[in-house]
Amino acid sequence: MFPALETETLPDPYEDFMYHHLQYYGYFKGHRGSLPTSATHQHVWKNNPRYLLSGSFGERQGMIPDPLQKEKLLWPTCISSPVHRQIEAVSRDSLMLSSPLLKSRQLLHDEFGEVNPCLREPRDLFTFFSSSGPLQAPRWPIECEVIKENLHHIEWVPPQPEYFYQPTGNEKLPEIVGEEKGTVVFQLDSVPTEGSYFTSSRVGGKRGIIKELAVTLQGPEDKTLLFESRFESGNLRKAVRVDTYEYELTLRTDLYTNKHTQWFYFRVQNTRKDATYRFTIVNLLKPKSLYTMGMKPLMYSQLDAKTHNIGWRREGNEIRYYKNNRDDGQQAFYCLTWTIQFPHDQDTCFFAHFYPYTYTDLQCYLLSVANNPVQSQFCKLRTLCRSLAGNTVYLLTITNPSRTPQEAAAKKAVVLSARVHPGESNGSWIMKGFLDFILSNSPDAQLLRDIFVFKVVPMLNPDGVIVGNYRCSLAGRDLNRHYKTILKESFPCIWYTRNMIKRLLEEREVLLYCDFHGHSRKNNIFLYGCNNNDRKYWLHERVFPLMLSKNAPDKFSFHSCNFKVQKCKEGTGRVVMWRMGILNSYTMESTFGGSTLGNKRDTHFTTEDLKSLGYHVCDTLLDFCDPDRTKFMQCLTELKELLQQEIHKKFNELGQDMDLEGSWSDICLSDIESSTSGSDSSLSDGLPVHLLNVADELNQKKKMYKKKKKKPLQTRKQRNEQYQKNNLMQELKLTEDALSFQERAGFASSTLQKQPTFFRNSENASSSAMRNEKPRLNELQLHGRDKGTSLDPSKMTSILTKSKERMQMEKPRPTVSCSPKRSTNSSQEPAADMKSHWSRNRYPATKRGRAAMTVYPSLHIYTYP
Repeated sequence: MFPALETETLPDPYEDFMYHHLQYYGYFKGHRGSLPTSATHQHVWKNNPRYLLSGSFGERQGMIPDPLQKEKLLWPTCISSPVHRQIEAVSRDSLMLSSPLLKSRQLLHDEFGEVNPCLREPRDLFTFFSSSGPLQAPRWPIECEVIKENLHHIEWVPPQPEYFYQPTGNEKLPEIVGEEKGTVVFQLDSVPTEGSYFTSSRVGGKRGIIKELAVTLQGPEDKTLLFESRFESGNLRKAVRVDTYEYELTLRTDLYTNKHTQWFYFRVQNTRKDATYRFTIVNLLKPKSLYTMGMKPLMYSQLDAKTHNIGWRREGNEIRYYKNNRDDGQQAFYCLTWTIQFPHDQDTCFFAHFYPYTYTDLQCYLLSVANNPVQSQFCKLRTLCRSLAGNTVYLLTITNPSRTPQEAAAKKAVVLSARVHPGESNGSWIMKGFLDFILSNSPDAQLLRDIFVFKVVPMLNPDGVIVGNYRCSLAGRDLNRHYKTILKESFPCIWYTRNMIKRLLEEREVLLYCDFHGHSRKNNIFLYGCNNNDRKYWLHERVFPLMLSKNAPDKFSFHSCNFKVQKCKEGTGRVVMWRMGILNSYTMESTFGGSTLGNKRDTHFTTEDLKSLGYHVCDTLLDFCDPDRTKFMQCLTELKELLQQEIHKKFNELGQDMDLEGSWSDICLSDIESSTSGSDSSLSDGLPVHLLNVADELNQKKKMYKKKKKKPLQTRKQRNEQYQKNNLMQELKLTEDALSFQERAGFASSTLQKQPTFFRNSENASSSAMRNEKPRLNELQLHGRDKGTSLDPSKMTSILTKSKERMQMEKPRPTVSCSPKRSTNSSQEPAADMKSHWSRNRYPATKRGRAAMTVYPSLHIYTYP
């Protein structure tokens, strides 16, 4: 790599300093002559895949070579033969690592496989993506057994719509017999459940030889299926053969818990083409499921993929979801059963709850972006943090370079994230569609990069994705209930995400926050938001979802959206970010099933459908920030009409019929909307037992720190000066209050004369813009109506009268404008049936003109966490 330097023996300053430093403290006892030069050091580091895969996170024996760790590379076929010789040499020289003279853990191997006690450069000085070497392989908890095979599935879109299953009424409900009457053909030995907790991780998981858990076939006539799930994102704990072609399956709960069985992903081999197999999952926990509405499981055939280029497809007959007849007395279990006919003999097939998208899939995608000379100019990849197991949580910053500091400072921010719940792979497919479009050369994508700074965390919970969890991280808790956590080491992914957004808010306004999720009980795609009681932004948080429903009318359902903030959701990302001041803060829920709308009615969603929604998010952003506010104002008008209908419906349910003209809009919206209990919500279980003491200690330290911050003692002269200053400030405040009271009195009288009804006032307030001021909301504004307002008709009149008077006292405020100019042609846009369906008579087409960029003070924007 550096041939001119490799032949020289000049000492490296860094090596020389660290050698003496570590030798002084007794951590390094190697000989001076064994230290290679810096050039050779870099050469070995660049070409040594073992270095990239080594490192210990909570592991005392991380420097001991392990054959499984050396072989666990993402692309082993890309490794050159010298590297293979090097790996073999490492195992031969393993005795050298046990030498008492070698106390440093920063060991490096040269090109010939010899151990050199050399210090490595700090990793963070180098980018984690390099075209010359493999990526860091996933790290697993040390309890998990992992097979050495690297799985890959092709992307494929069915040529015909895949319709929901239509029940015939003759579906069989098999009785669960268990392993007492059946034969166990696959079972994981050690699965950490509730009561244990994560301790350490390593590449390749558990040490030692991987056991063959599948049964041994007795001959070519043995028709027993061979099961496997010990691969990335796999989930199957046990398979019991109860008949020749019938199997009962038990899913593994989320690691270190005893619940959350929903996600399944496993492999079967030794198939027979002409037989009808039945699979029954026996330990599902949700009483309701989309399988009762016609959703089918997904199947993948390796022979079809190789010969016909066919990927994942919906398959299955006699699908039923029902309650398990075996009750353990603690909680009820539910069963999912279906029959299948395999397309080939002796095939390898996979079954999954939804289209898998693994951590390795994400790394391969990000590697292609990093190696793209064009995309890498406006998409910067950084490490947000390391997960609990030591896997990288990636952060993407996407924006076009600004011409001036003022132009850079004027950009608003958009924050997007996905896979906080690892089993909801739908979020990754929407995220992939968004990234495909925003990184393209489409004029609309270029415009969005001109006016926004996108902060994207594509996989918030890589540990859960790797091990095949459905909802939790390796802490055994739902991360989307702990966004307010103070435990940085236990919940690093969301702690660093919240911290990044907090710093971003200090730098610029965040126009939109959206976290991509999946939903297992409702069809279509919809948003959960937060209801703002501040009349200056009344109904503004509902405009973006309504626009999105018009741009994707066959996928997105506005009527399924909900904006109620429940107490049990206070720890979710959308609520915490909303409390921090992001007005448009959402959770996007995409179904595991399909659509009940428009042309896609009663059909399953494909990966292409989900990726197209990523494009529609970008398209809606341009509509939302259009300088021509026609669409924005029309949406507000429609939202007022919809809300008025909901209020009348609510009063009719109460048996009251009231005329709310002019005052209906002041009713607390949280009283009208139902809760989001239909969502895939899980109540917070609190902290694990082993973290309770840690949290208590941190809280005590904070209290002690506050107590120690006492005011310093002052001299008599300082006290006299402070006393005089306080008196002067009090007099000035009294004078200002008097003047302010006179102005308010005059303004209120003029307002009452000019604007007699609420509608005029609300329309004027909505048509004005809120460009240069952040929507910082305090607790009183957010909760002021929750305690005092209800739908009791006897109290309604006085409440509405007071609220109306208060609204007339408020001054209007300007609306959002990001001044985009929209193009009409885009090479990256979806097909015609995916494009916007705005009603022309109500939403006239407008040309977006690029206004002059507002000048702001110079800010340093290129700060990455």
